[in-house]
Amino acid sequence: MKQEDEAMSDGFREIVRQLEALDLKNMYKNDFFLTWDKTGEELAGVFAVADALRSLRERNISAKIFDSGLGISIFRDNSTRTRFSFASACNLLGLEVQDLEEGKSQIAHGETVRETATMISFMADVIGIRDDMYIGKGHAYMQAVADAAEEGYQDGVLEQRPTLVNLQCDIDHPTQCMADLLHIIHHFGGVEQLKGKKLAMTWAYSPSYGKPLSVPQGVIGLMTRFGMDVVLAHPEGYEIMPQVEEVARANAAQSGGSFAKVSSMDEAFRDADLVYPKSWAPFAAMEQRTQLYGNGDFDGIRELERKLLAQNAGHKDWECTEEKMALTRDGKALYLHCLPADITGISCHSGEVAASVFDRYRVPLYRQASYKPYIIAAMILLAQTEHPAAILRALEKRGAERRKG
Repeated sequence: MKQEDEAMSDGFREIVRQLEALDLKNMYKNDFFLTWDKTGEELAGVFAVADALRSLRERNISAKIFDSGLGISIFRDNSTRTRFSFASACNLLGLEVQDLEEGKSQIAHGETVRETATMISFMADVIGIRDDMYIGKGHAYMQAVADAAEEGYQDGVLEQRPTLVNLQCDIDHPTQCMADLLHIIHHFGGVEQLKGKKLAMTWAYSPSYGKPLSVPQGVIGLMTRFGMDVVLAHPEGYEIMPQVEEVARANAAQSGGSFAKVSSMDEAFRDADLVYPKSWAPFAAMEQRTQLYGNGDFDGIRELERKLLAQNAGHKDWECTEEKMALTRDGKALYLHCLPADITGISCHSGEVAASVFDRYRVPLYRQASYKPYIIAAMILLAQTEHPAAILRALEKRGAERRKG
């Protein structure tokens, strides 16, 4: 046991040494909106801090950098994993969490975004927002909240500048996709092992119609930065945002990887090292949905839903089955999903993935999800501390037990 502890301590110190070599100054007092807004060194910094925080917790060492303070969560869509990951991340660092329930606030009475952002920020160190359902709205709302917090800080109304963390918007899901990538890095034994790996980001059938675009967009926008051969597959009519595809193409060209689009799930799976079958709604339909909601046209929304469910039903063969998994490299591709998956015969009659495939990958899937609290905590720590390596060293040296006995 002593040798194991020493090995973990040595690993932690190596992570911190690597962290010191990175240029992370622009992470301090900044927000985290989109992965492609961050430099490669900044992404590496998030991964390093996440691994360091996990090492501390595994050794029962407290990672509290705050003695008091709040993490404010605003969830405009349902959530299990991300909601509890945010709460866990805040608690890990010493913050309490308060949900803003908009229906119980003055927002219902016309309170402006600027006023809401200021009122919730008096003793807040981080604001996490999930707003992913309406095209052109979620990312813009997050920026408005961050701008108001910055204004309050500059005006001297706020003693501290709260960090805004994107917990999923209409464009990207950075905490999910970075957790996915950290899982992939550990699975393959290092970031340098990712070059040339084929990743199939494919649409999959779901009996529901309105799943956000942010996961597939986040995946192609991030994984193409690491020299991977990323393939986006979907039936005709299930396009994502064209500007995100352009981001993926530019990233692939710079990293030495590739980005391609196909209209066959089998083609995407063939010789893939990783597969990510996940349902999403068509970009054009999500634009239409946003407009209908804006106009209060609920009859139009019901008609759109009917059409989209019928459209989905024409593609039930887009399912991650054992036969499709057999097409992957040596039949052993790593299956990924952000969860919850629509599991055929379990959570629905027909869905994204066969029950046998999901059950076989259940433990790796849960491991994939386990990285998210540490990714979020790393984003917060890097935004709230000017010298993260020194902070991490001090935490280990202090050695305060997280749990007694």
